[in-house]
Amino acid sequence: MGQKNPLTDALLKDAVAIITGAGQGLGRTYAQSLLDHGARVVISDLGTNRAGEGASMDVIAEAGRTLRADNGQLITHNGRLDNEDGCRELVELAITHFGKLDILIHNAGWVDYQRIEDQSDDFLERAIGINVRAPIWLSKYAWPYLKHSSSPRIVLNTSDRALFQQYAQPGLVAYAAGKMAQVGIMNALSLEGEQHGILVNAISPVAKTRMWGSMPSPENLKPEWVAPGVVYLASPLCHDTGYILRASNGHFTATRFCENPGVVYPTDLARVECENVVDVARQWQQIKECEYA
Repeated sequence: MGQKNPLTDALLKDAVAIITGAGQGLGRTYAQSLLDHGARVVISDLGTNRAGEGASMDVIAEAGRTLRADNGQLITHNGRLDNEDGCRELVELAITHFGKLDILIHNAGWVDYQRIEDQSDDFLERAIGINVRAPIWLSKYAWPYLKHSSSPRIVLNTSDRALFQQYAQPGLVAYAAGKMAQVGIMNALSLEGEQHGILVNAISPVAKTRMWGSMPSPENLKPEWVAPGVVYLASPLCHDTGYILRASNGHFTATRFCENPGVVYPTDLARVECENVVDVARQWQQIKECEYA
């Protein structure tokens, strides 16, 4: 991790942030970056294994001991976030200690594989809990405080494994469903937040961490090379909402799902007109050609 830069270490001065899944890997790296830029941070981690099972206070306690922070700048939380009460508790913790909330970064998640023929309800529920319930409940309880922030930001988490068919992998159905869900949550909240100045974006990171199965520190795809993008999305420097920021190996590209030009939704898709299934089949090559603005 880099040293503090006197030119930027006050970028988030006095801002209060919650970061979930911050005990290890990307979340911990985000936490250090926000601390280095002057934010006061609540880090949360349940301490589950790679399959999202179990719990341990050791993970978040170790992060609390070893992250570089000024006195009173960092507090830790260990609790479940797959339910409404747990999310309310985390937001209330931030308010009790720091008196306000400006930034919510939902990084918590897990990667495990289960083929569709073996899909179990317990496995699917764990994916839904952390990827769907948690960001919704956290946003619900953060929202009233974000509305009073001078620079309110939410950063959700998605994945190229879900966004692009060419990067999909067998066994990641539950994972992909959860990560695509966060894109839908981002889109809805970015619209809902416009009147309050609440900007809602998502990060799609590629980094070698425990979830990748990479230990110790990698030579490429380093988590710290993703962090500048997250700091940007969480900072007053960002003025856009509803974007997915892809980050990998120190490279960044922002994307969003854009409508084709000329569309009058929902009455006119401005594309290929068909009256029956034969028309659809006959013109399929033209139908599947995508033209983006």
